[in-house]
Order: sequence, then C-alpha cells, then structure tokens
Amino acid sequence: MSPRTIRIRGARTNNLKSVDVDVPRGRLVVFVGVSGSGKSSLVFDTIAAEAGHQLTETFPPFARNRLPRWTRPDVDEIDGLSPVVVIDQRRIGGNARSTVGTVTDAWTYLRLLFSRVGSPHVGESNHFSFNDPAGMCPTCSGLGEVVVSAVDRFLDLDRSLAQGAILLPGFGNGGYWYSQYADIGSFDVDTPLRDWSEAQRAALLYGGENAARLGTRPPKDYEGVVQRFERIYLHTSDDLSDRKQETLARFTRSAVCADCGGDRLNEASRSATVLGHTIGQLARMEVTELTEVLRRVSDPAVAPVVSALVDRLRAMTTIGLGYLHLGRATTSLSGGESQRVKTVKHLGSSLVEMLYVFDEPTVGLHPRDVAAMTALLRQLRDKGNTVLVVEHDPAVMAIADQIIEIGPDAGTDGGTLVFQGTFDQLRAARTPTSTALAAQAPVVTAPRTATGTITVADATRNNLRNLTVDIPTAVFTVLTGVAGSGKSSLAAELVAQHDAVVIDQRPVSANRRSTPITYTGIAAPVRRLFAKHSGLPAGMFSANSEGACPDCHGLGVLYTDLAFMDGQETVCQTCRGQRFTSEVLRHRVNGLSIADIDALTVSDAIQRVPDQAIRDALRHLEQVGLGYLRLGQPLTTLSGGECQRIKIARELRDAAEPSLYVLDEPTTGLHLRDIGTLLRILDQLVDRGHTVVVIEHHLDVIRHADWIIDLGPGPGRHGGRVLYEGPVAQLAGTPTADALRAQ
Repeated sequence: MSPRTIRIRGARTNNLKSVDVDVPRGRLVVFVGVSGSGKSSLVFDTIAAEAGHQLTETFPPFARNRLPRWTRPDVDEIDGLSPVVVIDQRRIGGNARSTVGTVTDAWTYLRLLFSRVGSPHVGESNHFSFNDPAGMCPTCSGLGEVVVSAVDRFLDLDRSLAQGAILLPGFGNGGYWYSQYADIGSFDVDTPLRDWSEAQRAALLYGGENAARLGTRPPKDYEGVVQRFERIYLHTSDDLSDRKQETLARFTRSAVCADCGGDRLNEASRSATVLGHTIGQLARMEVTELTEVLRRVSDPAVAPVVSALVDRLRAMTTIGLGYLHLGRATTSLSGGESQRVKTVKHLGSSLVEMLYVFDEPTVGLHPRDVAAMTALLRQLRDKGNTVLVVEHDPAVMAIADQIIEIGPDAGTDGGTLVFQGTFDQLRAARTPTSTALAAQAPVVTAPRTATGTITVADATRNNLRNLTVDIPTAVFTVLTGVAGSGKSSLAAELVAQHDAVVIDQRPVSANRRSTPITYTGIAAPVRRLFAKHSGLPAGMFSANSEGACPDCHGLGVLYTDLAFMDGQETVCQTCRGQRFTSEVLRHRVNGLSIADIDALTVSDAIQRVPDQAIRDALRHLEQVGLGYLRLGQPLTTLSGGECQRIKIARELRDAAEPSLYVLDEPTTGLHLRDIGTLLRILDQLVDRGHTVVVIEHHLDVIRHADWIIDLGPGPGRHGGRVLYEGPVAQLAGTPTADALRAQ
C-alpha cells in the first residue's frame, strides 16, 4: 500500500531553509505565501522536479534523450511520490501553425472524421492538415494569412518627392532608388503629393498601365514604388537583416489569404463537407456550437471518432473555454487560457494516484469563472489523485483540504514552513496570508480628472463588434469582463492604433548572464567604482571580460553533458563559484569584493554600496517589491509576475514624457499583501502624467481604478461589447459589479 503522505526532509532548493513537511496524498493542497517566499521552489523545483526525474529514469536511454530534463532538487529525502503532470502558466506559444485545434488534438479527430465520411472523398487525414503539403494551401503555405504591403504607410502626402515623400528606406531624397522617380521627368519633384492627381499617385505607386497613361511616360523598365518594395523585401528568400525586418514590420501587414480565405487548406480539401459544413467552417465555430453540430453525425463507422472529439470539446467547455474556436492561434492565447487548454487532455484520463501540480490556475479568470476551475481541481482529486496548487486566490484556498504557507517574507527572509492546516485555521492564524485575507481595498470615490482622451476606433479584432472607445488620459483605467469578453483584443487594438509601452509577463531575458545588475544598467557604474578604488581597468571587474575566471569563463559553474543522463552542473573549483580571478577578488569596496556585490540583495545593496547613482537605480526595484532579489541572480529564474514588476521598475526609471502604459494582469504571481505595493507604483506613473491601462480581474485593483471599461456580457461571440464605462463606484448590472458586491 502506498504511503499516504509525500514526506520531504531537508529541502534547500533556492531559498528553502532545510524545510521538513509532510504533504497529504489524495488531497487538494494549496501552497500560499508572499511573492518570492519559496512556495514555487518547494512545489515545482523540489516535489515536481524529483517526481519528474524519477519517472524519466524508468525509460531506456534512447527515450530519455527525447524527454524533458528535470534538475534534481537539493533535498535530503523525498518519499511517497507519483508520476507528475505539471500544468503551468507558460504560454503555449508555438508558431503561426499552432492552433487550439492542433494543441488539444481536436483537429486530429476532425481530420480523421473528414477523411472517412467527408463528401466528396478527398483522401487520408493528412489531406486535411494545413501543416502537410498534401493539405496546405499553396498560396499561404497553410498559414491562412499572407504578408502584404501597407501601401497607406508608404507616402507622406504633405511632402514633395524632394522633401522625402516616399517614406521607405532608400527611396527618399539621397536614397539609392530616389533617382528612379525624381530624375525620369514623369513627376513634379517639388509639389506636395497631396496636390498631385490620383492618376499620378497611382503611377508612382503601381507603375504598369497606371504609368503608361501618364502624359510623360516613364522608361520601359520603370517599377512603381510598390513593385520595387515587394521585389526587394517580399520576394527574396535570403535571411533578413534586422534592418529589413524592421522595415517589414513598419510597412507591411498580415492579410487573409485570398485563395483559401483563411481556411489554410488547398481547394480540394476545402470542398469536402460533413453535414453540409466544410472543415474550415467548423474550425471557425465556437466550441459550444461545434459540439452541438458534431453530435448530429450518426454514421456508426465513425462513432468512436465523434465520441472522442465531442468529449474533448465538452472538456473545453467545462473549464470555461467554450468561446474559443479550433482555428484560434495559440500565440494569441493568454497565460490563463494556455493553462486551461493544457488541462483539457487530462480531464478524460482514467489514471489514478497521479500527482497534478498547478501554478495559479485562476490567472486570467473573472471571479465569476473561478468556480469552474475549482470544480475541475476537486474533480481531479476525487478521481484518486493528489492535486498541489500554488495560488493566491482566496476562493481556491477556501476549497482546499489543506493549506501550506511558506514564508514569512521573500528571498532570504522566506523559505520556512509558516503554517499547515485548514482554511478556517489559516484565517485564525497570524501569518502574512491571514493578515492580507482580512484586509480589503476601498472603492475609489474621488477619481482623478482626465486631461483628455485616446480613441480606439472601429475595432473588429477577434470578437470586438466595430467598437469605438475613448480611453481617458492621465488616469488609471482598468479593462474588465469575463474571460473571453474582449479585454485583450481591445488592449491590442489600443496598442496597434497608438504608441504605447506594453508591460506583459514574458521573460525579460533568455540569457543566464543577465541579472538585476545588467538589467538596471548599474553594471558599468559598479565596475567603475571598483576600478577607482583598485587602480585596475574597469574591464577587469566584468565576468564577461578580462577579469573572468579562465576555467568557467565567468559563469561560476561547469556544465558536463552526460547524454541520456541529467547534465551535471558543478561549482568551478578554480574560482569556487565566484566567477572572477583571484587577483580581481582581492580588491574591495566598503569591505565588499565584486563577487560579494553579486550576493547582495537589492535592499542590502541600497544600504551598503557607497555610490548614490547605484543606490538610486536599485531603489526602483525595491519600490516594486523586489528588494529580495540577489544582484547576481539570473533573470531566467524569475516568475512571470517578477518579470512584469522588473519591467515596471525600469519604466519608473526611464519614464519622462507622458506616455501610455498598457499592463496585462500585473497581479499575476502577487500575494494579496503585495497588491498594495503594485497599486502605489501605478499611482506613481499616473501622478507623473502618464496614462495607465490595465487588464485585470483582481477586485482590489478594480476598486482602486479611476475609470472602468467593462466588456461582455459573455465570452466569444456573446461578448465584444462595452457594458459600462465610467467611475467604478457607479458600476452596476454586470458580472463584474456582482463580483464587487459579493466580496
């Protein structure tokens, strides 16, 4: 009989301080704690990592080479583990070929269905795959979209040719191709293009018959601006330079493929129908509607296919994704949507005694939708599985069998077991989480006055219904609404139509050498500080340059690839992990070596580094609640919420002229106690004259806003409308209003 607990002794991964804890098996256990306390280090980097490693070890070497690698945790002992399924917040991403249908395997079943009972018969299921040459549209190569010239951006009609009316690189006065238009005698180079006739502008842009009709015909080899641009930029197969890519981003746009109409498939595959619908038409239906259509397929030969497909679609509806369609690109999904899509394939599993690990499963969910996610968590538990959840939402804590709090604070001040018990016991305890649960932010009753408006005009992205919305400037606006109501689409339109600083949760670096020192721009001042005190060149104090340890090249560790076994990372014996040569390490400033600087936390450095400019640069990190980060900590180790806050810190440092800031769920990864810190930071931006627009579900953030734009009433085609815009205190009659009143 398997043990009834996961027994952990001496867990020391990251900031964990030799934690001993027994986690009950077959239960729903929620792990809480302030941001950076160590809860993820315990759940993901210790429990899940060891379970994943031990499962991988059961496969032969050939298979292990192709399986995910797990870094074994620093722990004395772990017993009672099961095979683990990790469902995290990382966006599914992929590329333009990855869709909701492909990532959930629903498209595989749909292709099989059409290959068997589609009329006319086209061929095997690969003929309905837009990722296979047998099925893909030859014009767009199965992408459904083509890149076309944004001709409306090519010209400045208020300028003449001599003044640089052609905005494309190389086409302006003095550019390589300027003489092809200015010196051929066909165009007036000194008259603003607005004063030209339509025929003249068409000849300039398109050439061909348009040019032939001019009174002064251009040379026979004349190319219009559009023709030449597309030949140079769109019809070349070479690797594009950064400059060419920037030009393409500025002067092109994506358009639906004219041949396949966005269906991605070739003509034969588009002709087949089931129940009178093509596969492209079904791909554009919302999952709820598609489910009802497919239930009418009665051919017994494909009954197993239909059953499996309908089960998969129902699972999507169960977890609140019924508003999606199978053709939706995964790159457009939010972190919360990505996480729920990943759970779909596990809902129908009959496996038991599994270990499911969730990372903030309520991210991206409106309070109205949280009940569907908590029901899913309980369903997985009731099948006989162990469900571990890292979460900040009180609604998830309330349904837990047990709560484990790690803390009490972040970084070096965390990493200990603070509490273990029920939700009611937690509320009566005196911990950071229980204290935060008892507090609630008030609704703003005296909102700031806007200085003007920014208009989003005629937005039709995704489910937006020709929406025109005015965003007030120099105030704090929150976009709300149920999941799938159109918030992200409206924010994307805002960014597309106006210059904006976007602060999302994407990683700030993919380079392990990037640290808070490099990101905040204090690396050079730190090196100069040590150079001044030592007399050595500043380059000697760079781990990427002259002063780096010659054996580990400034990394502090040596990595050995062990093929099918886990790669081995060992501390460099030459520099003992300090990254620099012994000569460099001898020099100190205020008693600190350059390696000691790396080991300081942001808060410690503000107190101990004797340089005002360095302290000022770090103070912004402390203001956003990241004072616990070590200066030498790789940015690749930061969570999504930490990434977002470090970006906010940089903007606080760089913000000068009034700008538009758009933030995507900035409370992700934040403990209830840290919400107040975030709001103070956003207030600072607004008080400096900036406009702040936030997509958010957290009720404390909504209460704090000056202006709310509430979308809905439902998801997908049931949303895309503005239900209310105005002060938060007057919001009524919407799901968001109901949630505010209920708490």
